[in-house]
Amino acid sequence: MIRPLADRVLIEPKEAETKTAGGLYIPDTAKEKPQQGVIIATGPGKKDEPMEVSVGETVLYGKYAGTEVTVDDKKYLIVKQSDILAVL
Repeated sequence: MIRPLADRVLIEPKEAETKTAGGLYIPDTAKEKPQQGVIIATGPGKKDEPMEVSVGETVLYGKYAGTEVTVDDKKYLIVKQSDILAVL
């Protein structure tokens, strides 16, 4: 498994919606990049900046934040704690 370092967080992104509220299906090319996910692992934090989020929390993050990685055919996102906008 991946172990983030310093103030990094490993997030499993939530799947993009495949259907609109009106019942129309959205093709893969028109789907928006998800901005919400569940924290899988956190780093230990920095000396002057402790971690404010914990494993299992659902968070919102910036649209273009972080680095995408794939492990065992699952997509994850590694972001800095400062790129997390809110905890849901």
